[in-house]
Amino acid sequence: MTVIPFPQPFSDNTDQATDADNDSVLVLKELIYNLQREQTKIQDLLSSLGFALRSFSNLNQFLELTPLMATRVTDALGGALILYEDGMRLNLEQFHCQDSDQARQLGRSLEKVLNNINSKNVVSSKSPSLISSLLDERVSKEFNNQLKVYGTPVIVRNIEQGRLFVFSEKDNYNWTPTRRKLVQLVADQTAVAIANHDLTVEVRSKERQDRELEIASEIQLRLLPTKCPQIDGLEIAAKCQTANRVGGDYYDFIPTNYDQICYQNEQVEASDVPWSIVIGDVMGKGVPAGLIMTMTRGMLRAEVLNRHSPAQIMQHLNRVMYADLENSHRFVSMFYSEYNPKTRQLSFTNAAHNPPLWWQENKQELKKLDTWGMLIGLDMESDYEDDTVTLGSGDTIMYYTDGFTDAVNADGDRFDEENLFDAFQWACQNLSTTDAILDYLFERIEDFTGKSSSNKDDMTLIIMKVN
Repeated sequence: MTVIPFPQPFSDNTDQATDADNDSVLVLKELIYNLQREQTKIQDLLSSLGFALRSFSNLNQFLELTPLMATRVTDALGGALILYEDGMRLNLEQFHCQDSDQARQLGRSLEKVLNNINSKNVVSSKSPSLISSLLDERVSKEFNNQLKVYGTPVIVRNIEQGRLFVFSEKDNYNWTPTRRKLVQLVADQTAVAIANHDLTVEVRSKERQDRELEIASEIQLRLLPTKCPQIDGLEIAAKCQTANRVGGDYYDFIPTNYDQICYQNEQVEASDVPWSIVIGDVMGKGVPAGLIMTMTRGMLRAEVLNRHSPAQIMQHLNRVMYADLENSHRFVSMFYSEYNPKTRQLSFTNAAHNPPLWWQENKQELKKLDTWGMLIGLDMESDYEDDTVTLGSGDTIMYYTDGFTDAVNADGDRFDEENLFDAFQWACQNLSTTDAILDYLFERIEDFTGKSSSNKDDMTLIIMKVN
């Protein structure tokens, strides 16, 4: 008879396998949970760093967070932010350590390394890459395997301006690719904060400079004549157009007895006395030229009171201004003239300025008004010449600066003297008022250079016509 075996019950091994699987699942779940919690923590920390970057207006407040955040996201003992100050020295900007007992010792060790490097003045003589290599080497040597140290660069505008260090005392601590990326992310955020701060400083500095330029421009405009004077037998128009907010061109109308007359509503009550009519140009432009122009105006007005001839006034002005102009490496060209309404005589002297053009109505021709003389500030002992002409009815004189003849169009061609002389002659023959002549000449320059073109130099024009 065949005996059929009865099925045996499951063994304990099966139960043990099931328990092992359950344990593995629990371990996996716990691992996943820990990873998610760690990821959430890192995301929260980086989010806080991003919020600080957007919110903090004070760079130091943000930099205080840098080593703290680097420490937290990498689960390290501490961190340190070292910046290169002006490319000359290393500075421990911020330091953080989880263990307060070790914080003081670690901080002193880092300061020791930096002081040693700074004392040898190696920072200014090496490139950022060599500095970072030297710094990493010295920091690692100082801790001498007591700590694991990792450094990453802080790069601002493609230039390394510091390093962010993270260190740990754990033997099983590894600088994984994830930790390296997290530290670099914190360093990059720090670089953005530094760059934003630098831009803010630049903007504020520019705003301050703009305001100072506005003030300088306002002062200069107040020093130039606000209105042309009413002089017996003359019609005058004048305009100064600066290339920058502050210019080096100068013109003035000075009654020869202005120390004895009064001013009412900006209108000078001295129509029948001799008047000084002057135009000048300081070498260069901008604030330096504007300062010299202001100085020239004050000194010239003082010289006019001495009642000397034009040549003597120019000679005295040159001697008084020579030292200051020599120190500033600048010169001044000037044409000084005095008009007597009773005699219609114009006495003048020229200090190497563009000679004014004299349109003689009865002869229908142009003539230059010029004398020999050197630039003011070039030679203390320079002499100047006097000359006098008598103006006739309908005669017109144009005083101008070289901004007109030096004006350049899109093709690089200069307006030059010939074009200016032709334009002035046409205006004298076809236009009846000084204002019309003035506007026409400025329009010709604008047509030549183009409306979108910015002036390369200051341009000043005085048109004087005998009624």
